[in-house]
Amino acid sequence: MKLEVQKLSWYCARTKPKHEHIAAATLRRNVGVEAFLPRLRLERATRRGVVCAIEPLFPCYLFVRCSMEEQMDQIRHTNGISSLVRFGGKIPVVEDAIIEELQDCFEADELMTVEHPLVPGCEVSVVGGAFDGMSAHVLRNMPAKQRVQILLDILGQPTPVEVDRNTVALIEDTLAQLVPALARAQAGV
Repeated sequence: MKLEVQKLSWYCARTKPKHEHIAAATLRRNVGVEAFLPRLRLERATRRGVVCAIEPLFPCYLFVRCSMEEQMDQIRHTNGISSLVRFGGKIPVVEDAIIEELQDCFEADELMTVEHPLVPGCEVSVVGGAFDGMSAHVLRNMPAKQRVQILLDILGQPTPVEVDRNTVALIEDTLAQLVPALARAQAGV
């Protein structure tokens, strides 16, 4: 009798919205499979100011390493999983090289911090202080003082104002707009 060792492969699973971390933890703990969830640490503007938020690199998706023939039903019925990604009725394998490259960027489930460089000309929203809710453009970044000079429209006149760095947030902060910043972070630039 010959024992056949099942080759473990990577697959992509779709999760319920905002359940990526729950699904990954449940897969590891209850199903005993390796789950990979690359995540980013981003700044988000809120009414209380700029806060750090943790978001998945691929919202509503995570990667699972398993023997699909043996564990498909367990994975499909895991809390937080909505389905397995399929193309033409087949569940495709994600190449090891792709996962390895991602894991090099996100070592051991570490978060990648994406810093928004406030450079002259970028559009920001003021999220605290006397100018709360106003939009502005950056004139000058003053990192030594933790301040930024912005150009506000006050009473119909463009007015330069110096504010605390933590009271402004980039208006354009979608993942697609962050790709250049991610590439720079990865390259160490």
